[in-house]
Amino acid sequence: MKGILEILRMSSYHEFNYRFMDKGRRNLWAMISIALTLISIGSFLTKGMVLGIDFTGGTLLELRYVQTADLNQVRETLHGNGYKDAMVQYFGSSHDVLIRLGMREEKNSQTISNEIIKLLDTDQNQVTVRRVEFVGPQVGKDLIEGGLWAMFYTTIGILIYVAVRFEKRFAAAAILAMLHDPILIIGIFSLFELEFDLTVLAAILAIVGYSLNDTIVVFDRIRDNLLKIRKETTEEVMNISINETLVRTIMTSLATLITVLALFFLGGDLIHGFALALIIGIVVGTYSSIYIASAAALWLGIKRADLMPVTPKENAADRP
Repeated sequence: MKGILEILRMSSYHEFNYRFMDKGRRNLWAMISIALTLISIGSFLTKGMVLGIDFTGGTLLELRYVQTADLNQVRETLHGNGYKDAMVQYFGSSHDVLIRLGMREEKNSQTISNEIIKLLDTDQNQVTVRRVEFVGPQVGKDLIEGGLWAMFYTTIGILIYVAVRFEKRFAAAAILAMLHDPILIIGIFSLFELEFDLTVLAAILAIVGYSLNDTIVVFDRIRDNLLKIRKETTEEVMNISINETLVRTIMTSLATLITVLALFFLGGDLIHGFALALIIGIVVGTYSSIYIASAAALWLGIKRADLMPVTPKENAADRP
């Protein structure tokens, strides 16, 4: 925190000059990013994902307790009576409990609901069913396909937008950074066997837009400075541009992160995965705007001449 405050203090006088794009530094972070990406992909291919009921199908029950519900006792009762995959959490208050169960082809949702009530409704704990929902495996399959298509269309749209607004090398770099962020989020959820449900997918799509916005801001400053600062190298201009946008990046990320941390700690188990994905994404997205997007544009050979407008005289000279 002291280092962040120092950056903000210095920004008022434009005194800092961090060498983000120096060759040794960007190569080091590139190797770290490649290693993390390979670990994420390896974990996904070997361990897979712990998919939530949204994707695998199953039954969701919302129960209302007259007394305060003891989640540990509920779990022990369900796990000891054939429902070992039951996920139990509070839903809004300590009297409301949400239970998620995996697919059971031999039982329908009504039968499952009756069995759960029979197990949990005792003289000491009076329980009523408030909601029962069944998600079929086909619905889960459709959700996965829909999510993948959403990522695909997003990628194509970003590629076209950045290529038109900036330059094709900037577009390729932005796509690389955009793919980097979801891969790391998915890798962390796979590596630590965290539940991946529809809310996490929504968080990933939100992070794609968040990270892209930060990348666009940095690219816009790089483009402007490449056209204005003629005596410096492309690497130096990128360093200057990133430093000029650094305070804006830090302030935006901190403000968003504080809000998401509040959701993570106070929002309850239902949005725990959503908030965690956003926290990871904000950190990774802020980093990727500098060391993935900007560095990739430099590696792809972006230079001042690529952004210079072509005059009619130059067009005429080029004609045979």
